[in-house]
Parts: sequence; structure tokens; C-alpha cells
Amino acid sequence: MNISNCIQGIMPFFPPLDQLAILKDSVPPVEIVEEDELLAKLEKARAENRPLRIKQGFDASAPDLHIGHAVSIWKLRAFQNLGHTVIFVIGDFTAMIGDPSGKSKTRPRLTREEALENSETYRRQVFRILDPDKTEIRFNSEWHTKLSVYEFLDLASRRTVARILERDDFWKRFQAGDDISLLEFLYPLVQAYDSVALQADVELGGTDQRFNLMLARHIQRSYGQEAQVCFFMPLLRGLDGNQKMSKSLGNYIGITDEPEDMYGKVMSISDEMLEEYYLMASGLKEDEAKLKSKGDPYAAKHELGRLIVSRYHGDLTAKAAAETFKNRFQKGEWPSAEELRAAGSVVTCDQPTEWLPRLMVAAGAASSNGEAQRLIRSGSVSIDGRKVEPSDSLDVEIKKDMVV
Repeated sequence: MNISNCIQGIMPFFPPLDQLAILKDSVPPVEIVEEDELLAKLEKARAENRPLRIKQGFDASAPDLHIGHAVSIWKLRAFQNLGHTVIFVIGDFTAMIGDPSGKSKTRPRLTREEALENSETYRRQVFRILDPDKTEIRFNSEWHTKLSVYEFLDLASRRTVARILERDDFWKRFQAGDDISLLEFLYPLVQAYDSVALQADVELGGTDQRFNLMLARHIQRSYGQEAQVCFFMPLLRGLDGNQKMSKSLGNYIGITDEPEDMYGKVMSISDEMLEEYYLMASGLKEDEAKLKSKGDPYAAKHELGRLIVSRYHGDLTAKAAAETFKNRFQKGEWPSAEELRAAGSVVTCDQPTEWLPRLMVAAGAASSNGEAQRLIRSGSVSIDGRKVEPSDSLDVEIKKDMVV
């Protein structure tokens, strides 16, 4: 392949095999369904000088995107770099239903106001990664609110109850006699219709979205469209090392977190998770990521923190965040009580003792009690310069001018 010819515009798209090699590099997909279909689509797009339509949807169920979401968003950027069009679908309509993926009970529904507020936040944040000139931002309420009841009944007729019950989380709940709302049951169909409305060529999603994306292939065919290719991306575990990264679990690193917070959260991950985070969140090629994750874990975490902060805030900010962390945790240079008051980071207590996680949340040092407890377990919390050990009581005696 003559890359210079491609750059000069003589050949608008790289050959399909070269594109596929690029798409498999740096966080390769867990599975592509079907790879030969993708190569055929890439070949046709090249012959017609037409970009493919690459789709991914995110329900606006929480106000922030995190680096777990970013695993697939960076892959969307790789498609953009190859000349294809990315459609970032904000699920303002589906958020009002609630994705039951992996849930053992009915998920709380959002109001339209909550979904719209979160949607606007997503729109602002996603361009930290995607190229605005090659991105369509679409809200799935655009087409779902226009479907008549007859059209919706027609959609519902295109899949049977037996096939929907093949979904693992539905089947487990059905077997256990747990409730499954009709809304949840319809969710996969509603999401699948997004691919019909947008005529998607490719859809990206985490491995937990396999049922939904595969259903979209079936629904597209039933409407006379060519089925999309499914690009299944790996799921990044949260900071707790157990469940996937999630805002609701407080085990996340937001892509708009303050640099110092982002760096500190990276430093709190377990040694065992270093390779996973290097491979999926650093932006490095696979061989280099694996190499850097080896050796001294403490040094590797510092380098990982620098790479992740740099990815979202720039090199200079990452360097400053590293210095701040080292000054605080290695030199003990914490702000004085007066400096904290000036910054507004002061909490007044009217009782002799307080539960430490609640105190941290009130002071803005953690976004939830769960995150506060994680920080305590990782050894990242001190009271008046003394590190709080995981075995310590979390009911702390309140003293004047104490610094947490």
C-alpha cells in the first residue's frame, strides 16, 4: 500500500485489510460479528468513495462519561481517522426506559428532564475524544417519539417472547420468579430500531451489549436493510477491581475529572489491574502497554497516571498533577486549614463524632460514600497528617481545625 497516495487523495480509503489491521490495534475488539462482512463493507465503501456509518449509543443515565466509556469512544475515533462517519447516539428516549443489561432487578426510570440534562453533558464531553467535523450527534427521541402506535406494534411483532427470554439476565430473573417490566422487555427492540433509523453499517458496544447489538442485526434485516457489523469492545473494570466501571458504583475515573483527582484515582488501583488499565486506558500500543505495566508497580502507576491525565488534559497539566501528588503523599505538603478555608473546602460539624466517608463527601473529597471508602482502603486518606488504615474505626472524633 502506498500511504502517501492515500494522504494525497488519490486513494480516499486505505485497502480493507489495512483498515482492519488499524482497527484491531490498540485495544483490539473482543469479537467482530462478522469480520468478512466488515471487509466487504469496507471494500464497497472504498469503491464508492463513501464513508461507512459507524454508530454507538449511550443512554443518558448518568451525567458523566468515564474512561470505561472511552475505551470504545477512542475506537470510534480510529474509524474517524480512517475517513468514516461516526454517529454518537445519545439515548435520551431509551434512558427513560432503563437498560436492563446485567441487572438483577428493574432499573429506576429517569424523567425526561433528567435524561435531557445528562444528554447535554454527554454532548459537551464526547468531543474531548471525537472529531466534531466527522461526528453526528443524534438523540434517539428524534425517531422514537415520531413512531405511531401502529408502527410500534409492528416493531414489537418482529421478535418473539421466546427469543427475548434468551437474554441471560432476563432468563435468570424469569427462572427466579423476579419481576420483569414490559418496558424492560421492550428495551432491546427499541434500541435495535436505532440502527434501522440510522441505517448503521457498524455498531460498537461493550461485551455486555451483545444481545442488544445482535438483535439489531435481525431487526435491520426484517426491515429490508443490510445487517450491521457488531464490534464488541472489552469492559474496563472499575477502581474496586470487581465490577465494570460505573458512575453509580463510584468506581470510575471521569474524563472530565480534575487532573489531580484523576491522577490520585489511578494511583489507587491494585497492582493486579495495572496491565488491564495500561492496555485499555493509556492509549499505548499493545506491546508497549504490556512492557510499561511490568516492573515496579509504584513507578508504573505514576507513569499510567501521567499518561491518562495527559490524554484528557494535556502533557503540562499531567506533569503538574504528578508533582501535586508527590508533594502531598511523599512530602506531606498538604494545604493548611487557612488555605482550605480560603478555597471553601471546609465543613462545620455540630456533633462530637462523624462517619468519615460522610465527612469526605460533605467536603467534596469524594463523590459518594462508596468512593470515600475505596480511597480509605487504598491508603489515600489522612487525618491531621496520619494515614487512616483500613482497620481503623471510621467514626472520627471532630476536632477544631482538623484536616482530612
